[in-house]
Amino acid sequence: MTGSEASSSHPPFRLAYVPGVTPAKWVRIWQERLPHIPLELVQVTAAEAPGALRRGEADAGFLRLPCDRAELSAIPLYTETTVVVVPKDHLAAAFDEVAAEDLADEIVFHPLDDTLDWEQPPGRPAFERPATTADAIELVAAGVGVLFVPQSLARLHHRKDLTYRPVTGVPQSRVALSWPEERTTDQVEDFIGIVRGRTVNSSRGRRTETAEQPAGRKAGTRAGTGAKSGAKAGSKAGSGGRTGGKGSAGKGARAGSGAAARRGSGKPRRRS
Repeated sequence: MTGSEASSSHPPFRLAYVPGVTPAKWVRIWQERLPHIPLELVQVTAAEAPGALRRGEADAGFLRLPCDRAELSAIPLYTETTVVVVPKDHLAAAFDEVAAEDLADEIVFHPLDDTLDWEQPPGRPAFERPATTADAIELVAAGVGVLFVPQSLARLHHRKDLTYRPVTGVPQSRVALSWPEERTTDQVEDFIGIVRGRTVNSSRGRRTETAEQPAGRKAGTRAGTGAKSGAKAGSKAGSGGRTGGKGSAGKGARAGSGAAARRGSGKPRRRS
């Protein structure tokens, strides 16, 4: 559980996530922007994630596609590389990348919680399907066969006696942020903005700040600004009037002085 629930009057925002997904960076941004709303992490399996969202056990969640779009909204985030998990002394470990057809003679485990969308994995099927990916990893470590998984799951189940290599020609897993369409709350919108990389100064990112700031304060600020602008305009107008008057008077004075000087400078005529 994340956040200070004891000091908050807000119910927690519940975020589900499936194995392999690391929500830490998004949780950190949530804590920085919305410290008054605690965030609760709910770990679920890939198979349980859609049902947990539909039943309201989480407000939003990171799951693996496909999911039922009739009830759930989803924003695809990224696609993971598929890898094959093998013992360190396996022939595939000598290559940077392998093709699926190169493993046609291998026993390939297909656990019941498999996250790759395919009808039948390549290679030879095992006698029975392991219940979980963790069980399949144990069998690979025993040298019985190999396993295809998204790279994040290979990292999650890392063992010193195993390694993995990227595989071509196989399905890939897509991770998405999902939530029930009928329960698109303000907190869900806030989290969508965080995941999409919106800054705190974006229109959606400032929603909470704007709501907490009285509207009258903004209106007053704008009114005050207008008054100042009007005062400046009036000041300029007044200065212009004074300048113009002074300039006209000055010109008149100079003009008069010049005429007088010209009249006074006439020379007397000599009498014959």
